[in-house]
Amino acid sequence: MIAALIVAGVLLLAWLYLFLSRARFPAHSLLEFIETEKVPDGWPAVSIVIPARNEGEILRFSLPSVLASYYPRLEVLLVDDCSEDSTAQTARQIGEQHDTVAFRVVAGTTTPPGWRGKPWALEQGLRASRGEWILFTDADVTYDPRLVRDLVRMAVRHGYQMASLMVLLRSETFWDRLLIPAFFFFFHLLYPFHWVRSARSRTAAAAGGCVLVERAALEGAGGLEAIRDAWIDDLALARALKRSGANIYLGATVQAASFRRYGTLKSLRQMVTRSAFTQLRYSWGLLALTLAGLAALFGLPLAGVVAVSLGIFAARPEGLQLLLGVSIGSTLGFMILAYVPALRLYRLPVVWALTLPAAALVYAAMTIESALAHTLGDGVRWKGRAGIKPGRS
Repeated sequence: MIAALIVAGVLLLAWLYLFLSRARFPAHSLLEFIETEKVPDGWPAVSIVIPARNEGEILRFSLPSVLASYYPRLEVLLVDDCSEDSTAQTARQIGEQHDTVAFRVVAGTTTPPGWRGKPWALEQGLRASRGEWILFTDADVTYDPRLVRDLVRMAVRHGYQMASLMVLLRSETFWDRLLIPAFFFFFHLLYPFHWVRSARSRTAAAAGGCVLVERAALEGAGGLEAIRDAWIDDLALARALKRSGANIYLGATVQAASFRRYGTLKSLRQMVTRSAFTQLRYSWGLLALTLAGLAALFGLPLAGVVAVSLGIFAARPEGLQLLLGVSIGSTLGFMILAYVPALRLYRLPVVWALTLPAAALVYAAMTIESALAHTLGDGVRWKGRAGIKPGRS
């Protein structure tokens, strides 16, 4: 009983720390609509750069929304990243139907030595662009017409040189609802948005689906060449900007959403396994620590609830039994409260928080799969390209 109380007390303190420090989600972390009757004169020119590889079908749904953005000085450049489908042709057809915005298709070239595919596609778009600010976005992301205006306004008003938003992912099936809000939650635990925004914190992160960056600040950080070999380009870019002294913002939004459908465990596994072991810097030691942390933080509280419910400690002193129950219940309560912002974002009931331990178990399994794929296999393939195994250039 004493050992169980000690473990329960440590878990309670751990979740209290996470809830108060890392899991806290201040209201200004969600970029919502900013109503403006008129767009002021003198706003900076913005170039939207969209890298697209084999995205011909999805562009029919996403690109029109980007071209409908309500912003006075805007150009949109789609980089056809050596696609093997109708990406370029589809993009040009859509562009012809939205002639109110300057739009170009940039024919991408083969990735040169030393570069990864996506950073090179972004670099080609950057070279062809003219805006004072660059908005890097993914080909599957749909935009509310006001988002570009609202994001630029927020960045300029608050002095950020980089502003990134986590866009909503489609959540339609059981597997989506189990894993996608949990993905948001785990990302926020690793990179608390308020820590990212703090100049006193070294924490830096971005979400690649929507990254607005000031051109001068990007050049001051070494440009995209500084992250040319990064497999997780958004995080690498945020770290480079923050190291150079730039102020960066990370938040979430309901004004942009991915049109890409996952729906199955297989497709979600592909999303996670391509980068999970990379995020751990290809370290089996960090993998072991991660798995131990997931087991302790999410597995033990649930095991404690089951043990108390089954009366395993019923024969022990009642006072200690009550104290143990209160500790375990409080721990579970902090876990649920910490998860609530993610559930609200995806419009799920609070009771869905009880699935978080199951989501942690699935993510643990996918992280192990990622480690095996990178270490023992040929790496993870993404959009027809193989990932880089540890030790390979």
